[in-house]
Amino acid sequence: MEWYHSFSTTEVVFLVVFITGYILYITRVIRINRVISVGFRPVFFKILLRSLYFLLFVVALLGPLMGKATKEIQAVGKDIFILVDLSQSMNANDVQPSRLEKVKYELKDIVKSFSSDRIGLIIFSSEAFIQSPLTYDQSALNMFIDALNTSLVPNSGTDFTPPLRLALEKFEDDEENPSQQKSKVLLLISDGEDFGENTTDISQKIQQIGIRLFTLGVGTEQGSQLVVRGVPKTDRSGNVVVSTLDPEALQQLASQTGGQYFEISDRQDDTERLISSISQIEGELRDSRQIDASANKYFYFLLVGVVLFLLDHLLKFKTVRI
Repeated sequence: MEWYHSFSTTEVVFLVVFITGYILYITRVIRINRVISVGFRPVFFKILLRSLYFLLFVVALLGPLMGKATKEIQAVGKDIFILVDLSQSMNANDVQPSRLEKVKYELKDIVKSFSSDRIGLIIFSSEAFIQSPLTYDQSALNMFIDALNTSLVPNSGTDFTPPLRLALEKFEDDEENPSQQKSKVLLLISDGEDFGENTTDISQKIQQIGIRLFTLGVGTEQGSQLVVRGVPKTDRSGNVVVSTLDPEALQQLASQTGGQYFEISDRQDDTERLISSISQIEGELRDSRQIDASANKYFYFLLVGVVLFLLDHLLKFKTVRI
């Protein structure tokens, strides 16, 4: 017979306490009965009964595994590339403590919510770079998220095309799961200030392939001044630059690719809704295998032990007769 739990210190302690206590009890009963010269046979029935249900409780605690069955185990998951805008405008503080810091905080919840999926991280402004390839390693992803800052990429504006193209290339190069495009997801996070010219072309390609693109806008319509090295940023005319959320491009991208647009501002946080929407996408079968499984039959031993325990308390014997 196989067991769910191995014989451990817990079971040893129970046995030692039971045996020690009962040895002391039996010794006392025999000594008293000898002093008063009476028999002590009735006590042996109690000893047998209590030893039996105690043994049944120990067996139930160990968890006896009985019967053989074959069970199929399937590993199902999605591939998610998260594209994070690291242009200077993400330092704006219209969302406290700043747009980027808020994104980093929410990204950790997103990563935690998809522990069975592979997640990759791409950073971009006018150019795009792989920060983390697709991985199951959440500790590594959280480390990369903590390291995000606007100095990691050139800051000459924002273009959605490079990160989207790079993500598609990585999906195509992935040899581990090349089959189902519907289980692949893109999440683009930005304040929406897109200065690229080929975004429409790349979005059409994403739509044709069948990859779902979700967008997350960060910021407010009122916006905030941009501060670089402690000094407000100005344009060529000397006017202070104010960065505002421009959701139109993000909404259009999501609409064209069958995804959804979500928003983080000073009044709303759609992170939970975003997680819920991505969770509804069906993952693809990554692995399937047959394993031998046995059922834990502890309940039957526990039930018999309880019946004997109740019987012990219902039956009354005089262990000492005078």
